[in-house]
Amino acid sequence: MKAVIPAAGLGTRFLPATKSMPKELLPVLNKPVIQYVVEEALEPDGVDEVVIVNSHEKPQINEYFEVDEEFEAMLRSRGKNAEADAVHAAASLPVTFAYQDDPKGLGHAVLCAADNVDDDPFFILLGDYFVPDRQMCVNMATVSKEHGGCSVIAVAPVPADQVSRYGIIAGECVGALPGMDATGEEEGAVWKVTGLVEKPAPEDAPSHLFIVGRYLLTPRIMELLRTQGPGAGGEIQLTDAMERLLAEEEMYAVVVDPLEGCDTGTPAAWAATNARLALADPKQVPAFKEALGNATL
Repeated sequence: MKAVIPAAGLGTRFLPATKSMPKELLPVLNKPVIQYVVEEALEPDGVDEVVIVNSHEKPQINEYFEVDEEFEAMLRSRGKNAEADAVHAAASLPVTFAYQDDPKGLGHAVLCAADNVDDDPFFILLGDYFVPDRQMCVNMATVSKEHGGCSVIAVAPVPADQVSRYGIIAGECVGALPGMDATGEEEGAVWKVTGLVEKPAPEDAPSHLFIVGRYLLTPRIMELLRTQGPGAGGEIQLTDAMERLLAEEEMYAVVVDPLEGCDTGTPAAWAATNARLALADPKQVPAFKEALGNATL
């Protein structure tokens, strides 16, 4: 089973930094964002490979996931064995690459990985968002298994006055994750999806649940993407193909806590994620607070 991470974008929100460094390699503490996403993608049972959809303009991502024996030997010669082990572990993750050199939307990016994905369901994880405890995709896999291997998406509640900013699902709550007594739009609730509505007006929204960037889709989606025409912004939209998939197959959604994941899509969100993880790590807290000096937490 494979997981796909679209990562071919230019990272324009982080310019000028991303002129020479892909945004996916910006560090959160001592690891780049994309490593957190790769490790999360490998957490569910059965996932044995992560396909990063990259651009040939960003070879640094490929290099990061390649073993560099000379560099590791240099670190060990200086007594930096723990650091060498960490570098080797990152480079040894089961990562392969596909390429999207002419960006045409998220749906097109996923389609670029078609030759790398077997005829099985596969995960899609957006590369600027990661879940520290790595359980979101695990829970999605559980729901898919309970419903015959169907597609499952992760959704989270959003205030009513913000639904017009997101893609919102329609459907009904049909249960909860094992061991949870969740209903409605509570964390852990499971919905059967009946529709996907892009940026509805508050009075027209069928729910307050938006897709948060984690998908487990059947291989049929690749066939649909091959014939998917341009949608919003003139791009091939994954949501448009998912609507067509929904007309043929069942689809479910797992409600997650919107604070469960860490957003790194903007400079402010990236900085906040660094602070959040530093404050969550007892080894980092004293040094982090000292580095802040008199700044207010």
